[in-house]
Amino acid sequence: MTRLTVDDVYQHSYGVCFKTGPPGVVGAETEWLVVDPRNPGAHVALDRLRGLMDAAGPLPAGSLVTYEPGGQLELSSAPQAGVAALHRALSLDLAFVRDALGDLALVGQGVDPVRAPFLQTDDQRYRCMSTYFEAHSKEGGLPMMCGTASVQVCVDIGADPADAARRWRLAHSLGPILIAAFANSPLQRGRRTGLKSTRQAIWNALDPGRTTAPIGDDPAEAWARYALDAKVMMRRTSSNGGWLADPGMTFREWVATGEPTSEDLELHLSTLFPPVRPRGWYELRMIDALPEPYWPVPVAVVTALLDDPVASQLAEEAAAPVAGRQMEAARDALADRELARAARRCFAAARDALPRLGAENLLPVVDDYYFRYIERGRCPADDLSLMPATPAEEDFSWHH
Repeated sequence: MTRLTVDDVYQHSYGVCFKTGPPGVVGAETEWLVVDPRNPGAHVALDRLRGLMDAAGPLPAGSLVTYEPGGQLELSSAPQAGVAALHRALSLDLAFVRDALGDLALVGQGVDPVRAPFLQTDDQRYRCMSTYFEAHSKEGGLPMMCGTASVQVCVDIGADPADAARRWRLAHSLGPILIAAFANSPLQRGRRTGLKSTRQAIWNALDPGRTTAPIGDDPAEAWARYALDAKVMMRRTSSNGGWLADPGMTFREWVATGEPTSEDLELHLSTLFPPVRPRGWYELRMIDALPEPYWPVPVAVVTALLDDPVASQLAEEAAAPVAGRQMEAARDALADRELARAARRCFAAARDALPRLGAENLLPVVDDYYFRYIERGRCPADDLSLMPATPAEEDFSWHH
């Protein structure tokens, strides 16, 4: 088995993580909280969920069903040639899943608003992850692992290294706008947190060496350096196929021992969670989960802003004044005037671009979302304002 060198890590970053080619393929991963409406405060057993999906058989459009450690269901599309094809395929598979689950409901919210996080799996990966975050973050990893859900948008790296770098910069610049425009997690354990996107705050409270954005003009070089300098979360041991959590070294330090293999590198990269993760495509990870009918909206907007040249230029101009304002976006969302102005400009650019991308069928849902939220400086979290606060909520706030 081949042992890695530092140069091997850089070559993997350039040749695999940032593999370039003509853009056009898009994918999405939608995560859902699973709730039994007859007992919404109870966790749905993961075995029950798996049993229902296994009995239903393969999904008609080829999406993959997986399960997060708290029992969230993740539906990952097959790569599709454009956002219109993605919408058709994922909608078909989502309807199939809802039918298979029967009385159970899929809830699109960024944080479980009622139930405390509960680790439901014995999978060694997640047990090691829990152990690591317990040691390296104030809140531990369970709130993120077991109580959050998102819409992740996957787009191509770019036509060539220069295009890849441009798309990388734009994806990061759009981060605060996407957090604010789709903020949908103001509640946790039945209380208001004082934030519009509590999910973002949960991620911000974790190990910054694996959750913040890599820094550097050359994204492939920056990603390799980021991976090398991140702490190793877990490693497989040679005895009995066991696992060791938090071995106490960076990946660079591990490489210096001459021990890790290419399989170890793949595992390590899968434990890094920056806002934009390069995996041979860009995976944008900063968007709260959304309910029907709105989950396609961030997929359509992100794809349009990154893939359409005119929309990309307009988005670069709109995002520049608010780049780096993730915390303000999580706290205030579109109540922040600059973020609201940037979001309106980006939505207008995306709307104009969708017909050019052959996705005019998505205009009604994008417009519906725009007029309900973006034009009015609101986000889904603001729907909570229609509900009166309880005495317990008045003194509750997120302290990160």
